[in-house]
Amino acid sequence: MTDQHRIASAAELRRLFVQAEGLAAKKSLPKLDRYARDYIALSPFLCIATTGQGGRADVSPRGDQPGFVQVLDDHSIAIPDRPGNNRLDTMENILANPNVGLIFMIPGFEDTLRINGKATITADPAILERATVDRKQPKVAIRVAVEEAFFHCAKAFRRSRLWQVEAHVDRKVMPTLARIIMEQTAAADAPPKYSGGGSGGWLTVAPSTWK
Repeated sequence: MTDQHRIASAAELRRLFVQAEGLAAKKSLPKLDRYARDYIALSPFLCIATTGQGGRADVSPRGDQPGFVQVLDDHSIAIPDRPGNNRLDTMENILANPNVGLIFMIPGFEDTLRINGKATITADPAILERATVDRKQPKVAIRVAVEEAFFHCAKAFRRSRLWQVEAHVDRKVMPTLARIIMEQTAAADAPPKYSGGGSGGWLTVAPSTWK
């Protein structure tokens, strides 16, 4: 379906908005200053956006104890790759297109830190050794050459009330992640079977699907 109201050019878009000016235009820095470094040291969570071949975009979360992201110097950081599902979407995208966008968060903080730059995959022993947790050393890390860093205002967090306990949603209003994925991936003629417990109950799959 064609959108007859589609905005197709930067000029059309800009006519709807005033030009950014003042601090909003000046706050972008080409490196990490002491405030950005301090924020990264306190942050246990970030999201990294990448784009692969053909322009397919992806956003992936990364998290660990505060300070898990290493600030190597004012122009580079390293994000250890913790054990996951081995899809490697982010890292394969980086191999195809090194441009990345990061947004760091700190629980309770309504402002965020954004970093844009170019990433590589590294197996640098020194970086991996510093990222060792419980005697488990990551196989690789994502190294980001910082091209732009700036703090983002708190409006989105205030509107969403993300950190406010009274706005939190009971996880039980939706099925468990395991149940969702099993239903999404089950064959039409062999739906998953549940052991009870309502939406949070453990589930099994019909034997015919065990292949």
